[in-house]
Amino acid sequence: MKKVLILCTGNSCRSIIAEALINAKLEEVLAHSSGVKASGRVNPNAKKLLEQKGIWKEQYHSKTIDKILNNEYDLVVTVCDHANETCPMFPKPVKKIHVGFEDPDGKDFKAFENIYKEIEEVLLPKVANALFSLDDEKNIVKS
Repeated sequence: MKKVLILCTGNSCRSIIAEALINAKLEEVLAHSSGVKASGRVNPNAKKLLEQKGIWKEQYHSKTIDKILNNEYDLVVTVCDHANETCPMFPKPVKKIHVGFEDPDGKDFKAFENIYKEIEEVLLPKVANALFSLDDEKNIVKS
């Protein structure tokens, strides 16, 4: 099982959506998310969207980086520029990639649906590619 950390600033929208999508759609991958300055809450629209998609889990919550810093990950993914610029050093070397997405916080529900689709179409293949060989990638992403 490969472990991925999705890192954002507030850990309330993009990183939670990415965590849920990776856990639902990528086989052999376990995702966690965190914020460099976690808001302490999951955006209600993000939660509503994940519930509608059937992939919400009560364990998803906004958490600060210090809660997971000592966990071992195979990959760290930053999904906003601020997290990319302030990504902390981890105790052990870990591969990092940056795939930025616009923050839907404060926008209407349609913005969350658009970010969900963008994360699914753009981020999931990049995570699979970073973790597995290209030959294995097509067998990793579930439809």
